[in-house]
Amino acid sequence: MQGRCVANSDSSDRAVRGAKPRRSAARDSLFLSATIARLDEAPAGTDPVRVRNLSSIGMMADHDGRYLEGDQVMVVIRGIGAVKGKVAWVRPGRMGVAFDDEVDPKLARKPIKVVPRKTPSRPIRPLF
Repeated sequence: MQGRCVANSDSSDRAVRGAKPRRSAARDSLFLSATIARLDEAPAGTDPVRVRNLSSIGMMADHDGRYLEGDQVMVVIRGIGAVKGKVAWVRPGRMGVAFDDEVDPKLARKPIKVVPRKTPSRPIRPLF
């Protein structure tokens, strides 16, 4: 098979066909609770969402259908905090958000520190 050229479906090929370029950041699959609100409604219009995928440049989350492609939003993710972004795509029950600034997705995986309760220095006697 000399001289055979196989077309590669890379980002430049997609640009020629007019398709949107695919994301390039590594994603973590996880389930995290977060809140989201349109920037013009925050904090009164905050809705809970479940984050399914998280990367440094965006996330995919379950949602109730209130958000539309192009909405400017504020997402609050445990361990990361408030992040501004834009709804990049919407599908039934799911949506993608592109963050305005990069985040460290590993911060969302860090365990929450629990302060241990002090134990009594003497044994507790039964009440009866």
